[in-house]
Amino acid sequence: MAAETNRRRVRVGDRWLGVGEPVFVIAEIGLNHNGDLGLAVELIDLAAGAGADAVKFQKREVDRCFTRDALDAPYPGRNSFGATYGDHKRALELTATDYEVLRAQCRERGVVLLVTPFDEVSADLVERLECPAVKIASHCLTNLPLLDHVARKRRPIFLSTGMADMDEVDAAVATIRRHHDKLVLLQCTSSYPAKAEELHLNVLTTYRERFGCPVGYSAHEPDEITLYAAVALGACVIEKHFTKDKALRGPDHAASLEPAELARVVAGIRTVSAALGDRDKRVTVGEWKNRAKHHRSLVTAVAIPRGTVITGAMLTTKAPGTGLAPARRAEVTGRRARVDIPADTTIIEGLLE
Repeated sequence: MAAETNRRRVRVGDRWLGVGEPVFVIAEIGLNHNGDLGLAVELIDLAAGAGADAVKFQKREVDRCFTRDALDAPYPGRNSFGATYGDHKRALELTATDYEVLRAQCRERGVVLLVTPFDEVSADLVERLECPAVKIASHCLTNLPLLDHVARKRRPIFLSTGMADMDEVDAAVATIRRHHDKLVLLQCTSSYPAKAEELHLNVLTTYRERFGCPVGYSAHEPDEITLYAAVALGACVIEKHFTKDKALRGPDHAASLEPAELARVVAGIRTVSAALGDRDKRVTVGEWKNRAKHHRSLVTAVAIPRGTVITGAMLTTKAPGTGLAPARRAEVTGRRARVDIPADTTIIEGLLE
């Protein structure tokens, strides 16, 4: 039971993630820095200013991640950064030294640095950077050797689950849990852009019940309303692509949030989280005044002389709700009036014997 309880919250840096905790918003910068360290630093500043809790980048050793044929394939088009796919991918990679600069900038701005490694060498760099958690992309969910390599380092893991079926998710979770339970499982649909009918946000509930861990949502759709729906369904993490300008050259800018949009989304998420509250139904502080004004009380329908046994026919219900509640009607009938009670008088205990 203790182990199961421990799975329900995960600590990332100085933050707890899980039900009842503030939603953790990740601005997915990814490759939207376009291989430019200066732009990467600027994006950190912009994300922090918009209220993001974390920024996330991607790191890969290009030659370890693709076959020679894939790297040598022509890659024309407006969003290309090289004549071949290999040239394009290499142009978008930041160096290990660059990541030291990004780490310092994140610390200065008070946001968490997350990096998605796509291979073991990059995973080792993430470990050296001492990132408080590791994000695993949907592309790598079935790469169980990589998952095992990362999980052995025992850092919390955000695992996206796009392009996977439940058997594959089961296998990935089992691989990680051979080493630790510090897992946040993210529902994700890896279409760009994803259509509303493809999102299946109810999987969030399935994951929470099946795996007993915090759940979140990695979004690739253009709508913002679905992010709020995910929060309402229990997502404790929201990840969304982020850019300085949707019009910039590059594969992900057009589907990303700009700074003003991210700020609006963060504010919306905070509002939804506050509105969810807890699961106990009770009268709120703000409702008590209206309750007294608008609820009904037992009221005399006729004048009742002192000593008279009160019958149901002598009573009605009216506002305000400052007297005995209508639910106590049966309790009041059969009692005697302690004093003369005029018609249209709110019944209180002091009027009854």
